[in-house]
Amino acid sequence: MKGISQQQTCLSALGQSPLSFTYKELESATNEFSEEVGRGGSGVVYKGYIHQHEQETMFIAVKKMDTQVLSNTEKEYTTEVQTIGQTFHRNLVRLLGFCNEGSHRLLVFEFMNNGSLNSWLLNGTTKPSWNQRFQVALGIARGLLYLHEECSTQIVHCDMKPQNILLDDNLTPKISDFGLAKLLKTDQTRTNTGIRGTKGYVAPEWFKNVGITSKVDVYSFGVILLEIVCCRRNVDQDIEDEEQVVLAYWVNDCYRDRRLSLVLPTWDEEAARDMRRIERFVKVALWCIQEEPSLRPTMLKVTQMLDGAVDIPIPPDPSSYISSIQ
Repeated sequence: MKGISQQQTCLSALGQSPLSFTYKELESATNEFSEEVGRGGSGVVYKGYIHQHEQETMFIAVKKMDTQVLSNTEKEYTTEVQTIGQTFHRNLVRLLGFCNEGSHRLLVFEFMNNGSLNSWLLNGTTKPSWNQRFQVALGIARGLLYLHEECSTQIVHCDMKPQNILLDDNLTPKISDFGLAKLLKTDQTRTNTGIRGTKGYVAPEWFKNVGITSKVDVYSFGVILLEIVCCRRNVDQDIEDEEQVVLAYWVNDCYRDRRLSLVLPTWDEEAARDMRRIERFVKVALWCIQEEPSLRPTMLKVTQMLDGAVDIPIPPDPSSYISSIQ
């Protein structure tokens, strides 16, 4: 990429602050924003590349923020981006740099070759193994635990969904778009989360006049966990059996009736041989999607339950799940 100095593009060192790029540099890196790889309520993502030291090519993802939804002044934007850029964990997508020039607001992330959890798990063509799936679930849980309890300032994601979980070359899951809630207008965050996040991932309290806490992410994780276990979307209108359209209802019914093997993909013999872990993951998910936030576990408790470190009580019937998909 022309116009970016050798010093600027040595991005391999861990722990450094995100770099500041000019708009022209990122326009060049993305070939004038020609390859779109993602789109959401806060902006559009493009694939690009830069040259690191010794002319090694590094692919990047450049997110062009929709300035209509940003709340921050130029100085506040830079401050928040620096905070996000200092957040490091193996299960978080790393922020490499940003652009804060005139009316332009862009974010530069490491590029994930295996795309999103949504495309890997739910595209209908691949058949991810149970071992791969439960490792992905554990990684997502650890990433959320870090955001909620282990980084210097708690970060509530507010928009957890399979599209915001990316996979690297080793299928290590990495949460993306964390910290963006602080960059958005308050009313935009509240009203658009239901729009930006696919219906079914949004906790019921978003639609009530109550405070938003980290438990909204726990709820979303519970829905995602069910999708990972069952290899299907949380709501599938194409299924003929009405009882199976809403995944949470179907899994809950099968769990209560001791028929959990019915929720697994017919081709997944590996998962069928691991029903003890399947039941554990389902119980965790059913706790996570309780309507009452106080009943949901923390992500620390979630990771402990998934790892089998603590016993899991029988979860209450999450009968109000339907409120989040209507």
